[in-house]
Amino acid sequence: MSEIAVQPSPIENLAEFENKHSLLAWLSSCDHKQIGVLYLLTALGFFVVGGCEALFMRIQLAVPNNHFLKPETYDELFTLHGTTMIFLVVVPTLLGLSMYLVPLMIGARDVAFPRLNALGYWLLLFGGIFIYCSVLFGNAPDMGWFSYAPLSEKPYSSQPGVDFWALGLLSIGIGTVAAGINLIVTIFTLRAPGVTMKRLPLFAWMTMVNSFLIVIALPALNASLVMLLIDRGLHARFFTPDAGGSPILWQHFFWSFGHPEVYIMVLPAFGIISEVIPVFSRKPIFGYGFVAASTVAIALLSFAVWAHHMFAVGLGHSMDIFFAFGSMLIAVPTGIKIFNWVFTMWGGAIRYTTAMKFAAAFLIEFTIGGLSGVVFAVVPIDWQLTDTYVIVAHIHYVLFGGTMFAVFAGIYYWWPKMTGHLLSERLGTWHFWTTAIGFNVTFFVQHMLGFAGMTRRIWTYPNMPQWGLLNMISSVGAFLLAGSTLFFFANMLRNRKHGKIAGNNPWEAWTLEWATSSPPPVYNFAQVPPVHGPRPLWDLHHPLQQDRYLKERSDDKQRPTAPARSKHSGIEEHEIAEFAGGAGRFLEGLLRKKALFAVSLFLASEAIFFACLIAAYVYYTGSSLQGPNAHTVLDPLKTGFYTACLLASSLTVYMAERALRREKRGLALWLGATIFLGAVFLYGEMQEYRKLLHENVTVSRDLFGSTYYTLTGFHALHVTVGLVLLGTILVISRRRRMGKRQRTALQCISSYWHFVDVVWIAVFSVVYLWSTR
Repeated sequence: MSEIAVQPSPIENLAEFENKHSLLAWLSSCDHKQIGVLYLLTALGFFVVGGCEALFMRIQLAVPNNHFLKPETYDELFTLHGTTMIFLVVVPTLLGLSMYLVPLMIGARDVAFPRLNALGYWLLLFGGIFIYCSVLFGNAPDMGWFSYAPLSEKPYSSQPGVDFWALGLLSIGIGTVAAGINLIVTIFTLRAPGVTMKRLPLFAWMTMVNSFLIVIALPALNASLVMLLIDRGLHARFFTPDAGGSPILWQHFFWSFGHPEVYIMVLPAFGIISEVIPVFSRKPIFGYGFVAASTVAIALLSFAVWAHHMFAVGLGHSMDIFFAFGSMLIAVPTGIKIFNWVFTMWGGAIRYTTAMKFAAAFLIEFTIGGLSGVVFAVVPIDWQLTDTYVIVAHIHYVLFGGTMFAVFAGIYYWWPKMTGHLLSERLGTWHFWTTAIGFNVTFFVQHMLGFAGMTRRIWTYPNMPQWGLLNMISSVGAFLLAGSTLFFFANMLRNRKHGKIAGNNPWEAWTLEWATSSPPPVYNFAQVPPVHGPRPLWDLHHPLQQDRYLKERSDDKQRPTAPARSKHSGIEEHEIAEFAGGAGRFLEGLLRKKALFAVSLFLASEAIFFACLIAAYVYYTGSSLQGPNAHTVLDPLKTGFYTACLLASSLTVYMAERALRREKRGLALWLGATIFLGAVFLYGEMQEYRKLLHENVTVSRDLFGSTYYTLTGFHALHVTVGLVLLGTILVISRRRRMGKRQRTALQCISSYWHFVDVVWIAVFSVVYLWSTR
């Protein structure tokens, strides 16, 4: 596929692009750099809140038989701490860095969809605030950040704290998916000339892979939250065991999101380390291709290991063996990265700046966390340790010793670019050592507590041998770790007035973000430097070596090609080339249409959402259900007529798109026909509901009602949204001439409508044909 590049537009008056730094300007901004800073500031605020929650828990656990906190208060703090640190600190921090840096790294002026970027941020902020609004109502969520059923169901959590938690996470999830789509489209469609995928900075590479993980994994969480809310609000039966529901199904859905989420919180951190270590080692990254390829391998394998969180559930030996093997296998590409980073440092002219110190410490801390994680792939060991403090130590070594150490390295590295000033190395050194010591004192002893038998998630504990001493050490370390952040805050505050001017490229780095001023202007680049290799700024300052590189590339192109395949091989070489060329042109055409590409990603995420709802229906239909079921109450023949109407609407919307493309009459007619057929389908669906309600088939009656109404109801909601969009286009087409933007909008809506039809084919096949056979 040829390069996808954006040509810099001419700027007549650069001053007109400068933004005012008023509060209103920040709140209404769509500039990717300001949105990135807002992400970081929001994460910093929640980091303080989540850290205070951790300190209160460590005070409670400092001594045996302590009553500093009530049991219910401890459970609330435990839940809020986990939720805050995962969804409101780590993920927003990495998204903030990605939003700020990726367009700069690829030579773009902004992200692909600036308004969608702002919407994603505000959805995340709203979701975080909404979760904490539960405290104002006197009942924060108290069932753990994983919200295991049945603890999260009404009989066990009757207060609204769980509802605040689920609705808040839904908002965060939708905003995060929007951010992921935006980053993917930006990287694929807005790269400057010369920035091919093989020359993409590794932070941008890992952000791209991470964004695909977000788009695929988050819908599973959203579907789980929807089912939980329907259970709690409409008295459905998805996860209520006394009504036939399965708490195990919640765990499957949650961890099918939860384990990819671990890598969502880690892969961008890998990207940060892959940028920091080469610069301060004065060497290019060792094995660029291996680092990039292993990232893709990690992403793929992350979807095949979720059940290693469920070894203690009793899934059976075959399932345990499969997921144990997958858990061991995923350590291989992760280990490759560790070796790549170590070999990059080996023999390099290392400069131990604060950023490099955090990056080097990351290698140690993350390796400890990774090794302790591989241990849990051994099923008998997992059975013994899964509910102990070894798990607590492991997850903190991965997410704090790994991700947060990398984040600190990235902040010290890119702070000069964001602000134009250098942070104090003296305060940075104090920050590093207090963080490293405090972190290890806090969490290393928790391995010993776990091996000694102390279980996690407990409010207090008896005076067992050594438990009190080890917990006191851990609590002292937690306060030292909290105190380390004071050096960080002092460094940031000092930087405003006393920070040393950084210049455009204080580290003599190589990627494009260092080619513009510090901080960058609103338009990012007046002119993007030429890109001929993976280190464009190094090439720019070493033209002789650059010429050699270009000559080698030229020689490669002049080398004779491999001989053609034999005619007896089945497919001729030119046929393969024609097919590849056609596929490449199709993909390139898709990528050039940013909106259509984004809609395709959105529909992929929606497909995962519906797949989870269909899986729940199949899971329960396969069990013995009492009372009404699909075989006794559904009418496939009658619904088949309405299905035919919906499928026919795909043809009419295609004809509308064709009429617009060929500038012929009939656009309004075909759009009206599509809306009519969709409305007929909705009418048939409402008639089906009316009939079922007359036969006392409700959401709350049994599992068939719960799964049927949820699955078909969400499809009907999508049809309704599609009709509104089609109606909007119809009104626009009647009032004015359809321009390029309106044509693209119709393409996107048409794709959405085809998706709705395809989903209904799956629903009709499973619910009306398979279930009633």
